[in-house]
Amino acid sequence: MTTRRGLLRLAGVIWLVSPQATFAQTAGRTLRLGILRSTAPAQDIPPAMLDSLRDAGYTQGNNLVIERRYASGQLEQLPGLARELLALKVDVLVCVGSAAVDASRKATSTVPIIMFGNFDPVALGLVANLARPEANVTGILIAADGTLAGKRIEMLRELVPKSVRVGMLATADRGFRAQIDETRVAARVLGITLDVVEVQGRDYAAAFTRLATQKPDALVVGASTFFMADRKPIIALAAQHGWPAVYEWPEQVRDGGLLAYGTSLDQLYARIGTYAVLLSQGRKPAELPVEQPATYRLVLNLRTARTLGLVVPQSLMLRANEVIQ
Repeated sequence: MTTRRGLLRLAGVIWLVSPQATFAQTAGRTLRLGILRSTAPAQDIPPAMLDSLRDAGYTQGNNLVIERRYASGQLEQLPGLARELLALKVDVLVCVGSAAVDASRKATSTVPIIMFGNFDPVALGLVANLARPEANVTGILIAADGTLAGKRIEMLRELVPKSVRVGMLATADRGFRAQIDETRVAARVLGITLDVVEVQGRDYAAAFTRLATQKPDALVVGASTFFMADRKPIIALAAQHGWPAVYEWPEQVRDGGLLAYGTSLDQLYARIGTYAVLLSQGRKPAELPVEQPATYRLVLNLRTARTLGLVVPQSLMLRANEVIQ
């Protein structure tokens, strides 16, 4: 089995397309793009993806049609929603999260699928390998060489050195299991007891109440599109309980979270747009390697740290790409 380490990174596949070359192929064509998410419709189409499509000559209201379906946390709805999109004759399906990918690949073996998320698609059986994914699925991954979950709890411990018990927010998506496993391994090495709580039906108040019974010293908020969309109530609950928390995305820290370590959403969404164009113009998913990011950003919120009474170590300050004063 091909491993994730050492495979092509984002910087190594820019040759796949140039905006000028692609633009020449768009005349007279309409790209019909389907987007399937397991979350609620809490956000619009990412601007970075639209910019990428526009650079290739596709614009909404002209020659670009985007159809969207959201399961609002009801994962059992995903197969039906995937069939709805296929009935609309979409050229390409963009599936966010492993459950959406699984539902879509079971619904079609011919329409190209671009997966997006923080999971190991080889371990989940979604692709044969990353370099040549085979079948009709390729995609863009949020992390390389795992899910970054272990790295996040290490950083959390560095920021809160006395933490011996840490809670973790998880989802029911089977792709989330890798994050839990990686966090458990890292926690064991650090001598931390990890308490995992699965959020049921986006009831964050109930999840935090269950976590509170374990009296954690800090919190790991797993990488999930749910937790990104619902970041404000999660951040508010973490503050209410006085728990230092580590997240995936910079936006979560800019909105009041403490610490985030992950990649650039804009960069990833731009690559989704590029892949959608290539696939709609006849490239095969097997010809497009599953991409992994090459760089990550560490973002710190000093205001939140001060509120929690934390002193940020110089080692983290020096590594931070962005510090919110």
